[in-house]
Amino acid sequence: MLIAHKIALDPNNVQATYFARAAGTARFAYNWALAEWQRQYEACKADASLPKPSQMALRRQLNGIKAEQFPWMLEVTKNAPQMAIIQLGAAFKNFFAGRAKYPKFRKKGLHDRFSLTNDQFSLDGSRIRIPNLGWVRMRETLRFTGKLMSATISRVADHWFVSITVDTLDDSHLPKAENQGAVGVDLGVSALATLSTGETVTGPKAHKALLPRLQRLSRSLSRKVKGSENRKKAKAKLARLHTRIGNIRTDALHQLTTGLTRRFHTIGIEDLNVRGMMANRHLSRSVADMGFFEFRRQLDYKAAQRGGVVVVADRWYPSSKTCSDCGHKLGALPLSVRKWTCPACGAVHDRDVNAAINLRNLAVSSTVSACGEEGSGLGRKLKTKPASVKQESSSKATYG
Repeated sequence: MLIAHKIALDPNNVQATYFARAAGTARFAYNWALAEWQRQYEACKADASLPKPSQMALRRQLNGIKAEQFPWMLEVTKNAPQMAIIQLGAAFKNFFAGRAKYPKFRKKGLHDRFSLTNDQFSLDGSRIRIPNLGWVRMRETLRFTGKLMSATISRVADHWFVSITVDTLDDSHLPKAENQGAVGVDLGVSALATLSTGETVTGPKAHKALLPRLQRLSRSLSRKVKGSENRKKAKAKLARLHTRIGNIRTDALHQLTTGLTRRFHTIGIEDLNVRGMMANRHLSRSVADMGFFEFRRQLDYKAAQRGGVVVVADRWYPSSKTCSDCGHKLGALPLSVRKWTCPACGAVHDRDVNAAINLRNLAVSSTVSACGEEGSGLGRKLKTKPASVKQESSSKATYG
């Protein structure tokens, strides 16, 4: 199992300058390779006898010319340009597979980073050795044991971090999920999450709370003369505030997802159309402030590590409009209606709690269907009888 541990670095001025130069070298190599890839691809279209571009050929091409044309590249680790071109090859691979958009040129100051292979760095307690630089202090030691795979050094605002990827089989740091049954989680804007147990988790809404200060710093930055020292200071101050907002949001999501995966073995959530919700100008800011995508990402890998199951309901599953007592489905339920009474059985429902209960019931039914035979659960029936399968760490439920 691959696990990445992101650790804050404590570099001095010389080391921070080296990091910035290495990140700039990686950015230049990435942009050079992308431009060369586009040029070679157009030439290949005009002349079919020419080979198609590849990251391996571009790496060899750069190695042949960098000593003469780009001698400043030799002042930093060779991994900085080489790994950048490998990452470009992976970006094109994802693009051709339909998993990502066409690669874009990297910009200075935006996601500055460079990567190292496992033979180019070493660890000694709370220190990491960087090629052509030496030992750099880390704020903590590596938490995981196993084979070191790679390291990526990146800058967030004015702080440097190293993300170390470890191939480990030791998951003792995460105990198995407690046997508290199943739970349904309904995500929302007014409250981050409503559980089928009746618990409500209110998100920190860090962006909303710090929006006045964010606007003030943004106006201050816009008034500064471009290229001036005061503009650099204002830009750094605004970047630190954005980082603080992101850290508050991420910390709240980590606490929520860790608590859920620690308490419950089976978790039911819904497949939200986040892109569509972001298109609504009345909801986009609140939706972005909650971090729904990050919630699902964390929940998936933490449940897998603890041996739990995450069941994702179909996007069109009517969790809010279906009565959790009798199963009656309403024709329409406006978003402004927070409580409603079932016309069939007379039960009074809180919209979010009712949706969470339905998600829990769907998750339980889906896991039974995954472990049993055809006919159990709410899964869509198949033309042929499926064989029994093992329970998966993550599954997706549909409704008929």
